[in-house]
Amino acid sequence: MFCYMPKSVSFSEIGMGLTGFGVFFLFFGMILFFDKALLAIGNVLFVAGLSFVIGLERTFRFFFQKHKMKATGFFLGGVLIVLIGWPLIGMILEIYGFFLLFRGFFPVVVGFIRRVPVLGYLLNLPGISSLVDKVGESNNMV
Repeated sequence: MFCYMPKSVSFSEIGMGLTGFGVFFLFFGMILFFDKALLAIGNVLFVAGLSFVIGLERTFRFFFQKHKMKATGFFLGGVLIVLIGWPLIGMILEIYGFFLLFRGFFPVVVGFIRRVPVLGYLLNLPGISSLVDKVGESNNMV
């Protein structure tokens, strides 16, 4: 008899799946007029997925660096406020904290997206190009 044995799955693959589902639930929760249950599930999945991808110790080191404490406070405070039941205020705080936390990655992301055929063309349009250049010129690397 033939028995199918699935290949072993690594923690980073599980983390990418959790992070992807987290982003999906966050996006879907915002589309459905800030549904607090979907946003709470999305927050938990996103943070859990990030921990699986880069590891628990590196996640703590990333969030609790001295120069990122303000950003971490806004991000995790927003997560807590969403879990308490005020989704709009929580998401505003969370988005602000997210941009403060990950602003060092934006130049890398902008550079990558500019090399993608269709998206690169869109980012080089006159009105969008100046905005993208401002986002992409962040000097604070992570």
